[in-house]
Amino acid sequence: MRLFPIIPIWLMLIISLIMIIYILIRYRIDYIKIGIIILLFIINMRIMIPKSKMNTENNNLDVLFVIDSTISMVAEDYNGTNPRLDGVKKDVKKIIDELSGARFSVITFSNSAKIISPYTRDINLAYESIEIIKPIREFDARGSSLNTPLDTILKSLKNSEKKEDRVRILFFISDGEITNNDTLTSYKKIKSHIQDGAVLGYGTKKGGRMKVYDILEEKQTYLQTHDNNYNKIDAISKIDEDNLKQIAKDMNIPYVHMEKTSDLDDIIDSINKKTISEYEVIDKKTYDDIYFYFIIPLLILLLLELNKYRRKLA
Repeated sequence: MRLFPIIPIWLMLIISLIMIIYILIRYRIDYIKIGIIILLFIINMRIMIPKSKMNTENNNLDVLFVIDSTISMVAEDYNGTNPRLDGVKKDVKKIIDELSGARFSVITFSNSAKIISPYTRDINLAYESIEIIKPIREFDARGSSLNTPLDTILKSLKNSEKKEDRVRILFFISDGEITNNDTLTSYKKIKSHIQDGAVLGYGTKKGGRMKVYDILEEKQTYLQTHDNNYNKIDAISKIDEDNLKQIAKDMNIPYVHMEKTSDLDDIIDSINKKTISEYEVIDKKTYDDIYFYFIIPLLILLLLELNKYRRKLA
């Protein structure tokens, strides 16, 4: 069994206990209200149970994803008007599928760089790590720099080197923007630590608007900036391919401007040629999400509570 809570368990536990104490003080014992709180607590934990066993091929690849999570990555110019980050998640999942059997790790960067998933062969964990990536909040952002993840990347690759006969693959994923006046640092020091990979560029020269959550108005709105006359206008983020091409050149891997998932095919074919043909086959558990089993009793209790409220009003 595994847990993937939406709200941290400790925080949800505090919230639930406060609500139950309030109910006991206000209503004494109200089994329906307490039941609703308990079910919400269980649903929040997102309990996952083993589904079955499947044969999984292990290969000699260590694949590191380095993903830009600055605000500009939600600019709406991927494959039309879709957010860049949506395209990133779709494309990275394709890479994971095509390189099944590899070990995957994920680093994100905005104000700082974080390893959100160490190297793992667990496909479900790799998917989950990609799915939870969100851009930094507007009020926390301090500008974009492509230098931020450099030390974290080196640390991760050196950790991979501790295992013999691993082929290290790096996917650097960004729109290439630098907005904090930094000068791009050379990525040449990474070159000797990787054998393949690609720099994947997202965005267009025309650019796209960025939808963010406005705390004051409590709704989604487009990020604003000012023109030369100090009039408010929608901010536009544009891809900077010069920076991305320079990073690719430094690391001696190809640069790909991503417009559709099939743009990855040649890169994946090249990487697959570097895998060891002999591999062991192991039994690996997969997991099913079971939160929806608790939704039906929750709905029943909510209907009972609503019926009680209506009778009080009658």
